[in-house]
Amino acid sequence: MQFLKTLFWVILAIVLVLFAGKNWHPVTIELWGGLLADVKLPLLVLVAFLAGFLPTFFVYRARVWALKRRLETVQPAVVGNTPVGIAPRETPLPEADRSEEERIATDSKAWPA
Repeated sequence: MQFLKTLFWVILAIVLVLFAGKNWHPVTIELWGGLLADVKLPLLVLVAFLAGFLPTFFVYRARVWALKRRLETVQPAVVGNTPVGIAPRETPLPEADRSEEERIATDSKAWPA
C-alpha cells in the first residue's frame, strides 16, 4: 500500500512539473484600481489552489483538535465506569421471549396458554 501511495505522489509531481514547463508564460491579472500584475501561470494556479485549500484545511484541523481534547476529557470517566460483568436476570422471561427449546410442545392448534 505504501508503494501505491508513493507511486501516486510521484506521478502527480511529474504531471505538475510537465504542466508548469509547458505553460510557463506570463498572465496579466487586473487588480483593483486599474493595477495590473504579470504572473506566471503555474504560480497563479498554485496560489488559487492554496487560497481555497488552506482555510478549509485549517478549519478541519481545528475541529479535529477540539474533538480530541473533548474526547481526552471524557475518556477517563468512561473507562472508570465500565461494568465488570452483567448480573443474571432474576425474573423469568415472558412466554414470547423464550427460545424455541424452552417452549412446551403440544398437539393443540390453539395458542399456548
